[in-house]
Amino acid sequence: MRWLVGWSSIAASFGTAGRVSGANGHGGSGGFGGPGGFDGPGSQGGYDRAGYDRPGHDRAGHDRAGAPLRGGIADAAHPGDVGADADRTVQPVGAQLLWGDPDPLWAVGDWRPDEIRTLTADPADPFTRLAVLGCCGATDAELKRALYAARGGALRHLTQWSGSYTAVVQAGRRITVVGDLAGARPVFYTPWAGGTAYATAALPLADLIEAQLDIGHLAALLACPDSPEALGDGTPYAGVRRIPPGHALILREGSREITGYEAVASLAVAAPEADAERAVEGVREALTAAVRARLTAPRHAPDTAPPYDPGPVPGMGPADRRAARGAPAPGVGADLSGGSASATLALLAAGLPGAPGSLGSPAGARLLAVTFNDLATPQGREAELERAHVIAADPRLHHVVVAAAEEALPYAELDGPLTDEPGPSLVFAARERRRLAAGSADHFTGHGARQVLDAHPARMADLLLDRRRRHLLRPVAALARSASASGESLLVPLTVYSAARRLSRTTYRAGMEAAAARLREGGVTVRSSGPVDASLAALTWSRPGPAAGWLTGEALAEVSIRLAAAAGRPPLSLRPGEARARAVLARHAADHRVFEQAVEVRSQRLHAPFLDNQVVRAARALPESLRVQPGARAAILRSVLSSAGVRELPTGWGATAHSPNETATRLGLRAALTSLMDLFASPLLADAGLIEARVVRQALLDAADGRPVPLDGLAELVSMELWLRRLLARRGTCWTGTSTARRRAVPEGVPVRAVHRPALS
Repeated sequence: MRWLVGWSSIAASFGTAGRVSGANGHGGSGGFGGPGGFDGPGSQGGYDRAGYDRPGHDRAGHDRAGAPLRGGIADAAHPGDVGADADRTVQPVGAQLLWGDPDPLWAVGDWRPDEIRTLTADPADPFTRLAVLGCCGATDAELKRALYAARGGALRHLTQWSGSYTAVVQAGRRITVVGDLAGARPVFYTPWAGGTAYATAALPLADLIEAQLDIGHLAALLACPDSPEALGDGTPYAGVRRIPPGHALILREGSREITGYEAVASLAVAAPEADAERAVEGVREALTAAVRARLTAPRHAPDTAPPYDPGPVPGMGPADRRAARGAPAPGVGADLSGGSASATLALLAAGLPGAPGSLGSPAGARLLAVTFNDLATPQGREAELERAHVIAADPRLHHVVVAAAEEALPYAELDGPLTDEPGPSLVFAARERRRLAAGSADHFTGHGARQVLDAHPARMADLLLDRRRRHLLRPVAALARSASASGESLLVPLTVYSAARRLSRTTYRAGMEAAAARLREGGVTVRSSGPVDASLAALTWSRPGPAAGWLTGEALAEVSIRLAAAAGRPPLSLRPGEARARAVLARHAADHRVFEQAVEVRSQRLHAPFLDNQVVRAARALPESLRVQPGARAAILRSVLSSAGVRELPTGWGATAHSPNETATRLGLRAALTSLMDLFASPLLADAGLIEARVVRQALLDAADGRPVPLDGLAELVSMELWLRRLLARRGTCWTGTSTARRRAVPEGVPVRAVHRPALS
């Protein structure tokens, strides 16, 4: 897991608490930079923002005794005691110092050299600097211009480059950390040592303050995962907060401010209809630039101890031997599932100039396209596999099919790494890791295309708000055709229109209060039928998640209180369709981040261009009347491919993929039923008061027997139970130099809640 971490505190102000002087016998303790006490660039303390001397220090960064100042913030027993352990300094384990005191910043993890870029505005002004971590397509000149703009308060310039990255700006004692629009690169913060510590991962901050679990947040994550009103800015760790997507964290000597950098219309008024052709062209340009940013980056070969190909093995080729070792191939690759999103990225990357293929490949510079063939469930995916084979006939692609049977079913190999947060992808991690191990060092995936380009059903209510009823004809007719088999197609148009009209006339406050009352009354049964039922369920301000039906009444009541409290806080947009679409995208981006950590293959980078800032921003400019039309995503992506010279696509390209595969999920549940029953024999979720173990065990039995059960909800329950067990089983910590030898999150375990509480008088 790769993350960056830093802090801003009054206690760190140029050599107050935490500065260790060599004159008192502590100068050799190292400090932020490790042995030798290297303070990092720009850390020659002794000056404040205006350049004046700080009391007790000269202009050369020495104390009154003449000894150089080393170290950083002292460890604090609690926020009010910033000098509790002045002889110790705190730093992340295995960290790379980007800049030092007074507001240090580290990069932790296996970052590539080209993924870390630092820039100083002027050598005479070392405290005005910029750090960009990740894949960024900006030039040095563009970075410098954005640094000057950010110094004056213009933050949007830091988000306009192609790629996926995190930007940190220091201007004197002001630190600005910018998050992305989707939420795939979040920023977390927590009060610490009289100031604020921030990071791009929540677990390191939880270790820093020894945070306990936030059971209410876990309950909201199961009850209403798509409702940011219930989740708020919390995390699974009490005291660790998350800034919303599209916002930035600004720290000034410990004080903090969260501000948005994207203009959002908060009134439900009719806006001028955007030009559809120009909007599609914007998406085409943004997606092409996002792919080109990955192709123009330096190429990397897997960092493995043995050579790439140690020698022949009977019955195995070089690619088979590499996949067996779990190492990706050098170069660039992409998923090729047969869907429109992955096919677009594969063909676009193969068609752009820049030699996308493998390093030293005997087949030439061809892009490696990976298709997964599930032998355990061969029925139902024939059309997708056929489309993948037709697309792979392109001479610019080198096609690899990864075939697996029972060993790659969902719920197989439940042992895995600890992720920063829980996510439903934990139960599918072994299946996906097997596919990605056959990929390349830089691997494209189509995650996020549906959430970014497709129209959320609630956008039909936005069309009614704008009095554009005629644009509802085609989507409603498509839903009626999908329900024709049941014989209820005649009632579908009226039912859908009535639901959209009701949502357009429901205020945000009334919608949140109705959702809270539904949770209190226990009306959380999820019907998983066809697309009509799914669309009707989505035509609301907030709806329960698939796992809500297994939560206890106490947990649902706690989440309902959160929703009722959020009813008085208006969202960024009062248009229901726009608000729900943003919420669904944020939830998917958070799940994708967990997915990246769960399926991580050494020396491999997963790239999701659809979640980039510029692609999300361009997609939001698409008119709603275009979004809601059937096949809109396929038409947009077809236009993107036409710009790359790809005009011949297989029959059925753009058809909706049926994922996840329900048959494979039930087979995996049946095969892992014994281990799952053992997992919920004495679950931690029951100790926390969120579920009753016997109810979940019965649901697992029903799912294995083929009875109608929300399989997505079971995946969320199993994933959260696995995550809790991995969190409590860890022995390490993210920090060194603390007052306690091993400071880590959740030191006392899951708090046990009584099942029955006395009634309130």
